[in-house]
Amino acid sequence: MTELSVLDLSPVTQGSDVSQSLRNTLDLARHAESLGYKRYWLAEHHNMPGIASAATSVVIAHVAAGTSTIRVGAGGIMLPNHAPLVIAEQFGTLAALHPGRVDLGLGRAPGTDMATARALRRNLDAGVDSFPQDVTELMAWFAPASPDQRIRAVPGEGQEVEMWILGSSTYGAQLAAILGLPYAFASHFAPAELEHALDLYRSRFQPSERLSKPHVMLGLNVFAAETDDEARLLFTSLQQAFVNLRTGRPGKLLPPVENYEEQLDPMARAMLGQALSAAVVGSRETVRRGLRDFINRTGADELMVTAQIFDHQARRRSFEILMEVQKEQVAT
Repeated sequence: MTELSVLDLSPVTQGSDVSQSLRNTLDLARHAESLGYKRYWLAEHHNMPGIASAATSVVIAHVAAGTSTIRVGAGGIMLPNHAPLVIAEQFGTLAALHPGRVDLGLGRAPGTDMATARALRRNLDAGVDSFPQDVTELMAWFAPASPDQRIRAVPGEGQEVEMWILGSSTYGAQLAAILGLPYAFASHFAPAELEHALDLYRSRFQPSERLSKPHVMLGLNVFAAETDDEARLLFTSLQQAFVNLRTGRPGKLLPPVENYEEQLDPMARAMLGQALSAAVVGSRETVRRGLRDFINRTGADELMVTAQIFDHQARRRSFEILMEVQKEQVAT
C-alpha cells in the first residue's frame, strides 16, 4: 500500500486571518491523524499573505503538541535561509519533545523572492551552491558528539530526526542518492522533471546508515468532493493562487469561481496545465482512477497530498474521501 501524508501550507483565506489559519491547521492535523495519514508536513514560505507557516518549526511544535501519533515535520525547511546548527537545535528540541515522530525535509530554494531572501539572511554569500555542504553539516550535528567536540547541538546531538531531501529538479535527486536519504519530489507544483529525477535517484542511490534502498514520496494535489463538478469548483482556488503568484500578485486564498479557466488567456491556461498536471480532481470514482494511475506510473512509495481548498470543512471532507478510496483499493 502506498502510504498517504498531508502537506499543509496553512492557507490564509480571504476574509480570515493567520490565527484562524493556524487553528484550522491543528484541526486538520488531528483529522488526518484519526483518518490514518502517516505524516503531516508544513512548508517554509516567506512574504506570502496566503501562507501562515513561515515560522515552520514553531507551527510544527503547535501541531505535534496537539496530536499524538502522526509524524510531523517540514516539507520543507529552506536550508540556505538558516545556519545548520540552528536547525539542528530546533528539530533536536522537537524530537526531544516528541520522540520518534519528527521529520525534516530540506530544500535549497529560498521559499520567497530574492529581496525577502536578502532580508532573511542579511547576505547571500552562502546560498544554494553550499546546500550539499550545509546538509552534511546538519547531519553531523545530529550525530553523537565526540569527547573533544567544542561546539555541540544541544538539543540535537543523538536525536532521532528523519531527514529528507526535497526537490523539483534533478539536483535534489542526485544529492539524495549520494547521501542515501529519502527523496520527496515537488510534483504538485513543478512536475516537469519528475520522471528524470526518479530515474536518477533510483539508479544512483547509495545505501547509508539511514536508508538501505531508495524511498520516494511525491507531491500530489487531490481535490475530492461528492461530484466532479464540485471538486473542479474547489480546485479553482488553487488555480487562482497560481495565476496570481506567477503574475506577481500573491495574496490570500480566494473563494472558488465558476468557469474560472474559461476566463483566462491561452498562456495562463497553458501555465496551469503544466504546473498543476499532477492533480486528481473529482468525485470518489475519479479520485480512485487518478490515484491508481499516478501510483502505477511513478511507483511512488508515499504520496504527500496537498489541497488548497477555501472552505475548511470541504478540505476536511476531501481528505476523508481520499483515505476512504485508498483503503477501498487496498481491500480489493
